[in-house]
Amino acid sequence: MDFEKLAQAMGDLDEDAVVEMLEQVMEDGGSEAGEAMEACQKGMELVGSLFEEGEYFVGDLIYAGELMTQAVEILTPALVGSESSGPKTKMILCTVKDDLHDIGKNIVRSMLEAAGFDVVDLGIDVAPEKVVEVAKEQNIKIVALSGVLTLALDSMKDTIDAIRAAGLDCKVIIGGAPVSEEAAAAMGADEWAHSPQKTINVCKAWAAELA
Repeated sequence: MDFEKLAQAMGDLDEDAVVEMLEQVMEDGGSEAGEAMEACQKGMELVGSLFEEGEYFVGDLIYAGELMTQAVEILTPALVGSESSGPKTKMILCTVKDDLHDIGKNIVRSMLEAAGFDVVDLGIDVAPEKVVEVAKEQNIKIVALSGVLTLALDSMKDTIDAIRAAGLDCKVIIGGAPVSEEAAAAMGADEWAHSPQKTINVCKAWAAELA
């Protein structure tokens, strides 16, 4: 599989080409599904660049999000393995306060659900108090915070501070464009991720520890 070609097709929003290539990847059970996912993410970065340059518009971004969701649905069975049996680990997922982006969050949610998690999706622009309230009410042990804007880092820190101040014993992972190892360390997050796949792997490891 030519993954550069796949990334370009995603960047070009060529749905037929993307779906055809992903179905080829899945023909052998999806041994290269991880590489295909990375190529799709690269294509999404291209979409973002074209949007910033004024080549693409909001409608193109929405379409790209739908195409990426479709790609995830095709690849998910190979990426997450079989669903875990037994009780599902319940976790919170949200886009933090003052950030209204949900494409990445929605992709991660569909992959987490496929991996056997019971995801409480609080949506976008979620205040720290809301996360704390739901975590207390539902005895949540894993919280995933998403953000795309740089200002999301401040909101992530506020949310983590609120969780710690409330004395909640939660593992927190942050994800999205502005996050980094340094940012995670500075705000007291337990982990960080740039890719949906890492988020799934980390949360699965935590769920195994909690079981």
